[in-house]
Amino acid sequence: MASLDKVVSYSSCDMSSPSPVQIREANAHLAAVHRRVAELEQRLEAAENTVREQAESLIRKDEQLRAATQEITEAKNKEIYYLHEKLCKSEDTIQRFQNMVKEKDAMIGQLQHRCQLLDNICKSRPLLDSMLFHMAEAERLGPVVGMGEPTVKTSLTDGESNCSPNRISNHKDFSLSEDDQELDEIVFGTTV
Repeated sequence: MASLDKVVSYSSCDMSSPSPVQIREANAHLAAVHRRVAELEQRLEAAENTVREQAESLIRKDEQLRAATQEITEAKNKEIYYLHEKLCKSEDTIQRFQNMVKEKDAMIGQLQHRCQLLDNICKSRPLLDSMLFHMAEAERLGPVVGMGEPTVKTSLTDGESNCSPNRISNHKDFSLSEDDQELDEIVFGTTV
């Protein structure tokens, strides 16, 4: 710019043609300007190439991220579907087990009642056996000697008393002193 100012100042003072020095200075200045412009154009082109490459790289990365996101989303949806199916099956299994537990609880209640009955029968057996034994012993003794004939002709042998030894031997269901096989013949509702 200083050389141009010189050219302008020289032209204003002297309208004669420029001197060789002025021409060389002007040419040098123009050459410098051209070099600067060429340098700036190269830098601009390099910057444009850099920006273009970065944009292309960002576009590729964006596409890769989109593909990866799509893949992750599909995998997530499949996993959610699988877990939902598994949850439904687990709930069905839990419901089935709960029903089985209720049935088992009801059966346990019935069995406990039957066990209580068996316990009561077992506790009562000695007393019943003793009572039946003493009743049979009393029947075997017969009437007291010297007491005379009874006024009523209905001796124990006529109709056989319910407590006579023959009656007791004929009714094994009431003799609890037999083997435990008789207890096995008793049916308590359902068979366990």
